[in-house]
Amino acid sequence: MFVLRRIGVDAVAVKPFSSGSRADARHLRSMQDNALSLDEINPFHFREPLAPLVAARMHHRKISLDRVLAFIRNHAKQREYVLIEAAGGLLTPLGEAFSILDIVQELGANLIIVAPNKLGAINQSLLALNAAEGRARLVLMRQKTEDASAESNGAILRELGAPVPVYDFPFLPGTKNYPTVNAVR
Repeated sequence: MFVLRRIGVDAVAVKPFSSGSRADARHLRSMQDNALSLDEINPFHFREPLAPLVAARMHHRKISLDRVLAFIRNHAKQREYVLIEAAGGLLTPLGEAFSILDIVQELGANLIIVAPNKLGAINQSLLALNAAEGRARLVLMRQKTEDASAESNGAILRELGAPVPVYDFPFLPGTKNYPTVNAVR
């Protein structure tokens, strides 16, 4: 998103759901020069580090898929690209009977699955790709400290995940080892 904005593309990044820390949403806000408020980036936040559906139920809140889609579509009306960072994995329950996969399907969005390039990435990635039924791209994020699997994960995933494109992304100094996230545009 930062690169798109830097080259003059009207893009915004949002994280509709977060549980526990709001650090990702704050980071997205800073990358967008604080042009959006934290609530405009992250309207559904829960303090408890639980799946959003579980946290919402604790607070007797119901968040509908229609409400989330309206939030995203409102941003899409105003910009060329909207990047959406998910909470948890592709099938994490966000609200009553929906996950990020349902949002992707409803919007007809492109799905990018991001996985840390380390031991476990093959299983984690193949599970997500299987759920996405081939409608995704996979990005393997290099880690600050690499394990032996980092050199072979990409090749195996290109073989087993074909025809899904698999991209390697370098570790960026100054960042932490990111967990799996999913994003749509």
